[in-house]
Amino acid sequence: MTLQLRALTLSDEASFLAAIDEFRRHEPSWDFAFGLSQYKDFPSYLAWVNGWPAGKNLPGGFVPNSFLVGVVGDRVVGRLSLRHELNDFLARLGGHIGYGVIPSERRKGYAGEMLRQALAHARSLGLARVLLTCDDDNIGSIRTIERQGGVLEDKVFPSPGAVAKRRYWIG
Repeated sequence: MTLQLRALTLSDEASFLAAIDEFRRHEPSWDFAFGLSQYKDFPSYLAWVNGWPAGKNLPGGFVPNSFLVGVVGDRVVGRLSLRHELNDFLARLGGHIGYGVIPSERRKGYAGEMLRQALAHARSLGLARVLLTCDDDNIGSIRTIERQGGVLEDKVFPSPGAVAKRRYWIG
């Protein structure tokens, strides 16, 4: 089946919540849903994240961004954040694009397809070059970024003793 990268919709609720649950069980430190616990219902959360591209109700430290999901059939298999600009933190450690694929759907090419579609979206926003970062030990992300044309600029350390972050440019 074909992956579609798009904004989150009301019909995604059950699948999105299942994806969150799967991430919590496998990688509890990675927040698949950015602040869902602040909202009592999914429609309110949806309105919040779908306002971000216009810069509405951004959490502290956030820049205008598109919060997108990768969907195959009716199943959310991943999510991607496309930041429309960079602040100091993103320019050093976060980049324009951050993404994740649920553990049960990895190694199926979904990350690469999400990134490919996000790059086209970034160009439509006027971003000629985009920065992506990943941990130096994340072989899957390294391969995904390099397959999409990522050129390694450097490696930085978020803090003493931390795993280095690779900084790649595409475009």
